Amino acid sequence: MLTSTQIKDKALEIGFHKVGIAKVDNTDVEVQHLQEWLNRGYQADMAWMNDPKRQDIRALMPEVQSIICVALNYYTPHQRPNSPQYAKISRYGWGRDYHKVMAKKLKALNNWLQTYPDVRSRYVSDTAPIQDKVWAQKAGIGWIAKNGNVIAREYGSWLFLGEILTNLDLTPDIAHTEHCGSCTRCIDACPTGAIAAPFVVDANRCIAYHTIENREEKLPEAISAHLQGWVSGCDICQDVCPWNQRFAKETDIVEFQPYAENVAPKLTDLAEISDEEWDRRFTASALRRIKPEMLRRNARANLSSATPKND
Repeated sequence: MLTSTQIKDKALEIGFHKVGIAKVDNTDVEVQHLQEWLNRGYQADMAWMNDPKRQDIRALMPEVQSIICVALNYYTPHQRPNSPQYAKISRYGWGRDYHKVMAKKLKALNNWLQTYPDVRSRYVSDTAPIQDKVWAQKAGIGWIAKNGNVIAREYGSWLFLGEILTNLDLTPDIAHTEHCGSCTRCIDACPTGAIAAPFVVDANRCIAYHTIENREEKLPEAISAHLQGWVSGCDICQDVCPWNQRFAKETDIVEFQPYAENVAPKLTDLAEISDEEWDRRFTASALRRIKPEMLRRNARANLSSATPKND
């Protein structure tokens, strides 16, 4: 029978930066937290967050006993120009679509698992309703921080998460403890007050949500007035985090290195980007979720907020 140690060694050999194992039990504290968050409407228009399967891991795989959690470090040290003429794109979207990179490695690990008799498993790369951050903390990958991201001691919060559900009864890791302490830098730095309380993020006020998920023709004034150049996601709460400032290290995954045009695009260029140019520029990119009309909207909202208003 496969052991936890064998699985971890194989995961690291495949190229994952962190791996841990969580045992599936009947605790429902996290389910209660999720339901409270949903009841407050903090999911905004992300209706998929209310999928019942998210509150019951066995709905995804009835025979699951363990969850193998993995993480990839995607940090690169490139810095955005400190000038209002440039648009800001979140680091997660600078390089190749992380779904593709993560899924390739998860598939390799999953295929290896299934070479053993009686092993049943399925892998998830942001492709199923699962509380990935909760399971990552249970598996010892890191802890869920006050800004809602998972922080690992070795890499900070610049992590992509993935999971393999399996019927194997594996030795679990010890759940990670929380180490944000009394720090409130992420809360204080958020220009829209999206961190409604420590460990609670309100998507209705989140720049990342509005630039990526909001499909409306116009952004709310409360958001557009505080974009600060962001057109795709937002890294403010991560950039100010002491754990990231001290422990972030450059990834060894070549695919996560930025495409040339993603670190410092001009707002004026994105405000008029054609559908054809969008398609060319964001090939094999996670930024394809932001459709061309949304990207133009986001850029124009930035330009409009930077234009002095006449009384």
